[in-house]
Amino acid sequence: MDPVHLPRLFPPPLMARLRRSARLDPALVVRDFADPAAAPALACAEVLITGWGCPRIGADALAAAPRLRAVLHAAGSVRPLIGEAVWERGVAVSSAAEANAVPVAEYTLAMILLAGKDAFALRERYRATHAHPSAAETAGLGNAGRRVGIVGASRVGRRLLGLLRPHDFEVLLHDPWVDAAEAAALGAEPLPLEDLLRRSDIVSLHAPDLPGTRRLLDRARLALIPDGGVLVNTGRGALVDHDALTDELVSGRLRAILDVTEPEPLPADSPLHTLPNVFLTPHIAGSLGNELERLGRAVTEELERLAAGLPPAREVRHADLARIA
Repeated sequence: MDPVHLPRLFPPPLMARLRRSARLDPALVVRDFADPAAAPALACAEVLITGWGCPRIGADALAAAPRLRAVLHAAGSVRPLIGEAVWERGVAVSSAAEANAVPVAEYTLAMILLAGKDAFALRERYRATHAHPSAAETAGLGNAGRRVGIVGASRVGRRLLGLLRPHDFEVLLHDPWVDAAEAAALGAEPLPLEDLLRRSDIVSLHAPDLPGTRRLLDRARLALIPDGGVLVNTGRGALVDHDALTDELVSGRLRAILDVTEPEPLPADSPLHTLPNVFLTPHIAGSLGNELERLGRAVTEELERLAAGLPPAREVRHADLARIA
């Protein structure tokens, strides 16, 4: 991983726990598997602890690590990290994606609640006028019975569905892998994507970034969202046709809360930076600051299981890659 992440993922108490389960050199943080300094450690490594900035683990890295039996990833998706050779050898792969889902779901819930109040636009109005809005201006606002459409019952999507339960929302769900009974258990009404878009006041994206989900919300589907609707994207920018979304936002027909975009970051001259109906944040929904320790703790627990002869509790399987990020 990038060495900058190590002390945040594994502060001293967690590092001490790691060292009780395995022999490791906390000063050796590898960014290139071809680095000669890494060769002795790779030659005897049974477990790789990886994170943001780790190079892809392909056949060459495996050849340098003949004893490798597990990769424990202190971050979310392993898709960019794990080469086909890892699966072919049968190396166990574990991810802290479930731990990383916690802050994303929390952030998304906060944005949905604030969007229902149109808090961001009203803040700008208050700054400009120093006056409270009239009752007529706020007549359509509020979260009582607000229809929230969740696209994707991913780890984040499922956690968000749980967080939405105490609130007075009508929750809709689109996920081709979830049947009606499971959707009901998650507290949502299952719908085809087009129907969800037509019925939702707020649409929140949590589908994985896969070839079949690129531009999932294209121009025609964005047009189905009712006038004044809100799109919340804390998933991936590639899920939305960026040009079509920009046109909708420039027109003022829709509002958006975007923590991810395509490209990322946006060009300096993008109109999304200054539109009053867009709340743009720099990919902060996922783990940052003191939340990173939660990812390190998940990996530490996995290493303790391996040391005890148990399989990983958060294992990622090759077959799952067809439907997860």
